[in-house]
Amino acid sequence: MTPASRPGTPGAAVPDDRAAPAAGWTVLVVTAALTLATVVMSVLAPPPWDPWVLYTVVDVVVGAVYGVVGWLVLRRGGHAAAWIVAAAGVGGALSGALTAWATLGLRWPGLAPPGPVAGGMYWLWIPGYFALTVVLPWLLPVRRSGRLDRAAVVAGAALAPVAMLHATTGAPAPWRTLPYDLPAVEAAGRYLDVLWFLLTLAAGAGVLVRRRTAPPDGRPGLGWLAVGVLLLALAILPLAVADVFDIPVATPLAPALMLAAQAFYPAAVLVVVLRQRLWGLRLAVRRTLVWSLMTAIVVGAYTLGVLAVDRVLPAPSVLPEALVTAVVAAAFQPVRQWVQRRVDRLVHGESGQPLIRQVAAGLRYAEPGQQMLDAVGDGIARSLRLAAVTITTGAHPAPPGTGPAPLAVPLISDRTVGVLSAWPRPGERLGRRAASLLTDLAPMVAALVELAAAQDELDRARVHTARARDEERRRLRRDLHDELGPALSGLALGLGAVRNMLRDRRADPAVAAADELVGTLAAEAERRAAAVRDLARDLLPPVLDDGALRPALDQLAERYAAAGLTVEVRAPRTRLPAEVATAAYGIVAEAVRNVHRHAGVERCMIDVVTGPEGLEVSVTDHGVGFPPGRAAGVGTRSMRERAEGIGGRLTVGVPPSGAGTRVALVVPA
Repeated sequence: MTPASRPGTPGAAVPDDRAAPAAGWTVLVVTAALTLATVVMSVLAPPPWDPWVLYTVVDVVVGAVYGVVGWLVLRRGGHAAAWIVAAAGVGGALSGALTAWATLGLRWPGLAPPGPVAGGMYWLWIPGYFALTVVLPWLLPVRRSGRLDRAAVVAGAALAPVAMLHATTGAPAPWRTLPYDLPAVEAAGRYLDVLWFLLTLAAGAGVLVRRRTAPPDGRPGLGWLAVGVLLLALAILPLAVADVFDIPVATPLAPALMLAAQAFYPAAVLVVVLRQRLWGLRLAVRRTLVWSLMTAIVVGAYTLGVLAVDRVLPAPSVLPEALVTAVVAAAFQPVRQWVQRRVDRLVHGESGQPLIRQVAAGLRYAEPGQQMLDAVGDGIARSLRLAAVTITTGAHPAPPGTGPAPLAVPLISDRTVGVLSAWPRPGERLGRRAASLLTDLAPMVAALVELAAAQDELDRARVHTARARDEERRRLRRDLHDELGPALSGLALGLGAVRNMLRDRRADPAVAAADELVGTLAAEAERRAAAVRDLARDLLPPVLDDGALRPALDQLAERYAAAGLTVEVRAPRTRLPAEVATAAYGIVAEAVRNVHRHAGVERCMIDVVTGPEGLEVSVTDHGVGFPPGRAAGVGTRSMRERAEGIGGRLTVGVPPSGAGTRVALVVPA
């Protein structure tokens, strides 16, 4: 065997067991033949009612169910757990068949088996069943065994030979396989059931501990397995109590509990195998699982029914068999449908309505566009238990990977708008049910693809508009800063020169008036030049070209500090996309301008943080706030346009303190 890592558990080296298909088919044929023979012999010679006859039912159920499970897992891998399941099935089927043969011999003595051969019904079930309860739980899921695991397995394996020796020497005289008296074994036999119970209980506790400490991908199904093992321990408890206190076993409590546990435990083992994809079982296990469960249910119901009705009727007759056959035949189809639905849920995932609910739940928190399509694909994959589902736009499927070829479902509206590609899990294939569900979902997914395409077009148009607007602002900034501003400054200088030329003739009243007018015009021209320079900086500070929002906000705070408004800036010095930095700065600049003009305060705060929803930018003051009923002005509309241009959301409201105004921008990550 070569080391390999189980999927989902990096670095956990486990044996890559070779499949044993021949052994699997042998187990299936042997257990099926023995189970059929047991049923036939029980019909020919129904045993007289006794609570201990229920142990025969347990043997038949164990043989039928575990024979099928053993065949299934041995076809895919020869792990020790697979051999234990197979041994339990063969041992149970042999024990049940020998019991029915011995009962047949009571009715027709010529057909009675030899005593030592019939005695096999007392011990043939022990190796597989003991390993099933005290060894198998430590081997699932497949992983690297620890010291405690190995110690528990050794203890469980040592218990089975002692129990077999006790059964072969302690059986009633006609059926003793070994005709020897072994006092030491007889004395130890009093504590066998107690040790069996304690080891089974420890195995269940070990499963619970692994469920708590295992990584998330190693936990699926362990809760079911723990419940199954603890049910087995509960079935052994009456035997242990009877041994300790030397009292008769409360019949039919012990066999009835074992029968109930065997209706759950194999399903628990298969849940672990299916949920964790051990041994690469294929989806064809669905039919096998339904068949095995129905076989166990029919065999158990028929045997119990015949025994119960035979006990009630006063005289021997064929009526019990006929009556129970009719009841089982009438109930078969409803029970099969009930089992089918639950097996489908176990193997394939949820049915149609929960699938739609799961897809809708993914859409609830997804942003429009490709993220929405990814959420839909993830929801479908989780619900149908597929490896992956991708939704691509256009007429081409997703590029092939290294695994199996995907199922490609075209998404058609008035034309082909995309392709839905679904990959099965490793070692599995996509069944007709999954393909049918995906085909039924195709029209809805096609509508979502068209919606996502329209959203992408809208986003591209919005980005293009924002870039065009920013470019226009850059051009306007250059015009103001490099042309109009210097022109006004030059005009102010020219007016100053004219005033100097008039300085020697100020005695003339007309010249003095002209000098004063020229001085006023020069001062106004200088003020307008400064205003143009400020306007150019407010339009788009040059540092924003590189996405540096914090330096631009610091420059904004310095300018307003000279005007008497203290602006506190709390922002990281990280760079943002140029479009986002430009829009955020424009919104902040407009909000601070409104604070300076209308709030009636000397301080405001600018906060830039990365929150759970994305980039959050806010300007907060504790001034007079917006008057009730005031319509949005040009500045507010400009801020909203900037926010929409980058796909953000702008809110204008009252800060948590209850006074003032808070302008907040949220840009999704």
